[in-house]
Amino acid sequence: MQVMRTIDGEGASSLLEPLTALVVKAGEAILAVNRAAMRVEGKLDGSPVTEADLAADRIIADGLARLAVDVPTLSEERAQRAKPPFPESFFLIDPLDGTKEFVAGRDEFTVNLALVTRGTPLLGIVAAPALGLIWRGIVGRGAERLRIEAAGSGSAEPIHTRPLPKAGEPWIAAVSRSHGDAKSEAFIAGRPGAVRRALGSAVKFGCIAEGSADIYPRLGPTSEWDVAAGCAVVTAAGGRVTDERGRDLSFGEGRNGFIVPKFIAWGDPQAARAYWESPS
Repeated sequence: MQVMRTIDGEGASSLLEPLTALVVKAGEAILAVNRAAMRVEGKLDGSPVTEADLAADRIIADGLARLAVDVPTLSEERAQRAKPPFPESFFLIDPLDGTKEFVAGRDEFTVNLALVTRGTPLLGIVAAPALGLIWRGIVGRGAERLRIEAAGSGSAEPIHTRPLPKAGEPWIAAVSRSHGDAKSEAFIAGRPGAVRRALGSAVKFGCIAEGSADIYPRLGPTSEWDVAAGCAVVTAAGGRVTDERGRDLSFGEGRNGFIVPKFIAWGDPQAARAYWESPS
């Protein structure tokens, strides 16, 4: 019987740089694919998969096997092989988040890698290779943004979420470019003065973490690999990600289809607290 490994904040810190290098390498493989000539196939759930998804997944799988062979891995492209629940630490990966954006020729796609410990994302890396950006963080140890350069990742700039603007001041709601839903739209409509900013993939989490957006509601179903890395980055940057009842999200418990039914990413945790504590 294999003994599960538990990685804490110190262990996550020692993995941050090699994991970042691995994500950068996966991004390079994605950018090397000719989008005009690649094959696009449909998975059982109807979502697209391309050779870029698979190339990035192979690079990450091989890298994690060298870096942390004793830590389980759950990847979107190999989800059928996963054996949840994961009671201790595991890696949660989306090798190409925003495949629809990628296929459409847009640049808002990401490589997402999270280290989850006891159900909670501890470390998150969200790389947008076509934008040349990485957002990363370790909960309790801060978050930062890096530029992707020819030789790898560049110098790190600390980032932090911002307080929700005061009454009467506009605030920014990050919304999905390709996956809108009526409940999320109603949530935003209930906040007068909200300015919608349409974005693809986990770039939305990066914008919350760096303080260029205030809130990101997704009140329709998504998958754990879409959310975990961004959740860690936003939390490390001072924000909070909750479910529809204001509770923290949990991952790796073996939910059917690895579905996250609903979530809201808040840049200002006090705003989140005030919302859930206010009379309905």
